[in-house]
Amino acid sequence: MIQEELGKRIRELRTSKTGLSQEKFAHKIEMDRTYFASVEAGKRNISITNIKKIADGLDVTLSELFTGL
Repeated sequence: MIQEELGKRIRELRTSKTGLSQEKFAHKIEMDRTYFASVEAGKRNISITNIKKIADGLDVTLSELFTGL
């Protein structure tokens, strides 16, 4: 399922690029922690606006975010 693959990719990038916890990263990008956790778990059909917010927080382009999915 694409949501699960995207969540896994976001988690990998968050840990490798920022080293931040879910809570600290969610705070950094001004997103609710529980919402962000559900995105990483692949349980959300996330909007493109929030995908862009996450990509910006990870300092990657949208195409980099979706690479390998």
